[in-house]
Amino acid sequence: MNRKDFKIIAEWIQKDSTVLDLGCGDSTLLDYLVSNKNISGYGFEKDIDEVQESIKKNINVIQSDFNTGLAEYIDSNFFDYSIMTQALQENKNPDHIILEMVRVSREGIITFPNMGFWKNRLQLGLGRMPISKSLPNQWFDTPNIHLCTLNDFEKLCEDLKITILEKKVLNNRYSSNLLLKILPNFFGEIALYRFKKY
Repeated sequence: MNRKDFKIIAEWIQKDSTVLDLGCGDSTLLDYLVSNKNISGYGFEKDIDEVQESIKKNINVIQSDFNTGLAEYIDSNFFDYSIMTQALQENKNPDHIILEMVRVSREGIITFPNMGFWKNRLQLGLGRMPISKSLPNQWFDTPNIHLCTLNDFEKLCEDLKITILEKKVLNNRYSSNLLLKILPNFFGEIALYRFKKY
């Protein structure tokens, strides 16, 4: 496991807890958490090929779109943690998803590309939509529909009465440095937040 964001997420999760991964893909993160934190994990994934890969790893997966399926399949406070990595910006109603995350779990953990990253700002200033390691698609073929900055996300949490418990900001190599600590919204390319309802 080379992804530092997964290691940070694992640090935030208590051993032997229950975890829901929204948009789990092939369940690489859940598999990592099962091995390293002894969690009981469930995934939510709409892509049948990814669901089949998850099943090969013995991960329980619900094949459904979590934008609509959470309310249908998951009771309130059922999990200790709900996680969504690099998918917030792909959702039609990110505010609704965040509220659903804190409804179904004690805490939420979310990661997303920071639109406030200086290279994104520069590309916009030059009249082009940003393309980077964290935003690799052209404007016409991207799944991203709701990009945000760290400041935007924190304001949304405030509006939704969500308490931010921890924040980490990384560069595209999934590492941190002094510049990221001083000006996270400017130098940070990837944001990680741990949060709960007030």
